[in-house]
Parts: sequence; structure tokens; C-alpha cells
Amino acid sequence: MAQPEQPRGILQITGSDRVSFLQNLVTNEIDALGLHYAALLTPQGKYIADFFVLVRQNDILVDVAKFLQENLASRLNMYRLRADVKIEMIEYDVNCGLGLLPETGFKDPRSKALGWRVYGTTSSEFIDWPALRVEHIIPETGIELGPDKFLLEMDFERLNGVDFKKGCYVGQEIVARMKHKTVLRKGLKQIKIEGTATPGSPILANGKPAGVIYTQHNGLALAYLRFDRATSQMTAEDAILSL
Repeated sequence: MAQPEQPRGILQITGSDRVSFLQNLVTNEIDALGLHYAALLTPQGKYIADFFVLVRQNDILVDVAKFLQENLASRLNMYRLRADVKIEMIEYDVNCGLGLLPETGFKDPRSKALGWRVYGTTSSEFIDWPALRVEHIIPETGIELGPDKFLLEMDFERLNGVDFKKGCYVGQEIVARMKHKTVLRKGLKQIKIEGTATPGSPILANGKPAGVIYTQHNGLALAYLRFDRATSQMTAEDAILSL
């Protein structure tokens, strides 16, 4: 087992309304036992946080990047109103692995390539997460995923993070409109890179802004691109980029 790519924080949600409360807020169905991937959005449909939701018999654990834990707890408490729900920030170990699924593990719902997650145990093994993410085009919290992004631009449908058949949730109208009524003009893509560039650096094509470069590994990179400006040769700092 190995540590996740970045430190994780856990929110424990208890109370008789815990499932319906969270179900009405997040982008995915979470009413079945097990591990789910979802996000909380602004009413305008933009990203606040992505996380794993582990639904157990007597509580729900929300597994989120540590630096978002406190803000996510505050946001969820804003919606609590009179619901029978208690939200606590707790310490709880999160570990990951590739290969055979342990008896106490849960498959990573985003992609088979990301293996599985186990809760309540520790380990010190190593997984090259950036390499895996670049190869399989997986955005990471705080790197590719940030507050100016829309979920469908970041491939959340492919990553099993949004359900278009569930009922309403915060930002649902915008997500549905992007799915059914618009053609995406920006999005996450894997590109080729010669050299290196600082993650977050702007990409230029014909002297015009064409996107932002993020995680890089072994001649490939994840980039957030404007499709109308992306060309066969672009630059980011001193690096040469191509589709």
C-alpha cells in the first residue's frame, strides 16, 4: 500500500439524514454502500472540491484533499439547516495500491488504472502518481482541478464523477446545459512536450494564449486547452508542445 498523491482529510457525516443530505448536494449518486467519486459545485456550476464518498452502514466518510477539508466542512454546514446531520473533521488513515484488491479495499471509481483505496490502515510504499495520471489523463485536486473550472471540461463524466440521471444538486442546471446544449470549447488534454515548464504556466500558440500546462512526465503532459487555438506546435516557457 502507498500514500495518496497528497495528504487527505476526512469528514465524518452522521445522523439519520446523512445520505439524503449529501445526495442533494453533490454531483454523483451516493445512496449505495461503497466508494463513490463526486464534487461540490457553486450554484454557477464551478468547482469547489472533488472527493471520495465512502458510504458505510452507520456513517459516511468524505475523503478530500487536506487543504480543502476545512472549507468543505464549512460549505456543507451552510446547507445543513434542520437536517439531522453532524459533520466532523477527523483523523483517519487513507492508503492506496495497485494490483489485487484487498478484502477491506475499494476500487478507485475514477479508473481501473488507479487501483484501490483502503481506509484505516497505514503504509509507506511508493506509487508514481504523476506518471499514472499523465498516462491516463486524470486531473488532480489543486493542480489541474481548481476554482475556475467546469467539471465536464475536466472529464468528470469519463471519471464517473457526475450522474446525469440523478435529481437536483448544487450547480446541476449548468452541468446539464453543458452536457446537452453546448459544445465544449476548452478542456483537459494529454499533449507531447519537449523540455519542461512550470506547472500553471500559460501555453501560447501563434503568440496567443491557448491554455495552461500542468503535470508532466516522460515527454507527455496534461494541459487545459482552448480547442480553437490549439495547434500542432505551441510553447510554454522554453518547452515545445504538440498535440
